[in-house]
Amino acid sequence: MVKENDYVAIFHSIHRVLKAEKILKEAGVDFLLIPVPRQLTADCGLALRFSPQARTCLLGVLADVDLTPAEMYQRSGDAYREASVEL
Repeated sequence: MVKENDYVAIFHSIHRVLKAEKILKEAGVDFLLIPVPRQLTADCGLALRFSPQARTCLLGVLADVDLTPAEMYQRSGDAYREASVEL
């Protein structure tokens, strides 16, 4: 479940999301691998969920290895609004 204000990062392949998972775990970043919420679409079906506090760290680690998410959304009420993948 995605909590209020949490972010969901979407990648366009299962390989990229699993690579991101491995790199983030090694870096000690706090996140969860989740199914893509029904309101959003993604080719691979998996996404990363993380808190606003982890955003800068998570995006920085992924940018360092050229693995920026294709799309990112933030939960607001019952909806998701698109968020920037830029630091």
